[in-house]
Amino acid sequence: MPDFDYFIVFAEMRTGSNFLEANLNAFPGLSCLGEAFNPHFIGYPNKDDCLGVTMDQREADPKHLINTIKAADGLCGFRFFHDHDLRVLDIALKDPRCAKIVLTRNPVDSYVSWKIAQATGQWKLTDVRRRKDAQAEFDADEFQTHMQNLQNFQVRLLNALQTTGQTAFYVAYEDLQDVAVMNGLASWLGQADQLDKLDDKLKRQNPAPVSEKVENFPEMEAALARLDRFNLNRTPNFEPRRGANVPAYLAAVQTPLLYIPVRGELDHQIELWLSDLDSAEPGDLTAKFTQRTLRQWKRRNKGHRSFSVIRHPVARAHSVFCNRIVSTGKGSFGEIRQTLRQKYKLPIPARNDKGTYTLNQHREAFKLFLDFLQANLAGQTSIRIDQTWASQCVVIEGTATFALPDMVVREEDMQTQLPMLAKMVGHPSPTAPDAAPEDTPHPLHAVYDDEIEQKVNSVYTRDYMMFGYGPWKRS
Repeated sequence: MPDFDYFIVFAEMRTGSNFLEANLNAFPGLSCLGEAFNPHFIGYPNKDDCLGVTMDQREADPKHLINTIKAADGLCGFRFFHDHDLRVLDIALKDPRCAKIVLTRNPVDSYVSWKIAQATGQWKLTDVRRRKDAQAEFDADEFQTHMQNLQNFQVRLLNALQTTGQTAFYVAYEDLQDVAVMNGLASWLGQADQLDKLDDKLKRQNPAPVSEKVENFPEMEAALARLDRFNLNRTPNFEPRRGANVPAYLAAVQTPLLYIPVRGELDHQIELWLSDLDSAEPGDLTAKFTQRTLRQWKRRNKGHRSFSVIRHPVARAHSVFCNRIVSTGKGSFGEIRQTLRQKYKLPIPARNDKGTYTLNQHREAFKLFLDFLQANLAGQTSIRIDQTWASQCVVIEGTATFALPDMVVREEDMQTQLPMLAKMVGHPSPTAPDAAPEDTPHPLHAVYDDEIEQKVNSVYTRDYMMFGYGPWKRS
């Protein structure tokens, strides 16, 4: 039984995809059908259908065309660019019966080639005597957008392959001239035949060095020198991508407000506020959503708004430490607490120890907890990265995969902004939520110092940067 039902060549304009397609079509058992999901045509310009499927039929149901391709004789596939019908990705990326071929090219070369093709109107060359000549004009902003689009698309492909346990066949532009690579690709696709030589109809259009193809080459050199090619200025982030934790979302009883928790030890105050809006109890709130029931709630509640609440990283880390680690009550993390006492030597009392827990012990334990968080968020411990202490920006990025909040409210602003949000959805007189109580057994202001600020800043550098936080201020 063949390994694949169909294939996709993931490529971009000016990466050599036409040449790759021509060589795939040279194998008797393979058929590449052009840009089957290009939003402006189907397969090739000036064609009305692909395997009998019209554009209107494709637009109405892209899966219909995919099924038609799968049912065709031999192994068929198509080329797919980042700006093609993205509904196809939802179908194909998770399907192990779809062979993924990823074609890449140096983004500078592909950009310059694209600019020259725009200038000449010549997108393919079969006769060098008809070659049109022009120079590209480099635009730094346009190039940066071009490169960002390519990178974003490649990251999406890579993540989909990783999370579904698949692999792709990667081909670089330079590999296209190697008949052995083409034969290897065909073998991977299950093709028994082999080529003796490559297709010679298509000619390379712009064989000159880049310096001769760009009219403002010195300006291009200067612009590229300013680009951080190796991302040296990035903030390292080793936290795993998080999905949307939809079952934790809460909706008010009548007021069309949806709370998307970030987990900053403020959930209790938000639950009370949401229930008070409609004179209800916290247990009456709509909870335990699935993606299906959340979509249904949104359809029923026209004009709804959703929100998240974030905290200063110092306040959040200390509150989590007090409520989840120092405390032994409901909601505390008993096993993690025990591990932190034994392995990380936090001077916190044993579970049944009713002895004195001094302020100095608490300060030292909190600092050691921050050291643990530094290693934990960097993936250097065996303990899970719990959402209560995961970076807030990572949590919000995860929610964006399904339900991006309309408003991200800072703790210090929630008593003014949350009532304003309730008024926006029609509540006549919303009250303000309660402020979070002081942490116990010791309040943050009693232990906070410059060293703690520096440690928290090191742990949550991205949160400080993304949300604009400065040092924590005593209220």
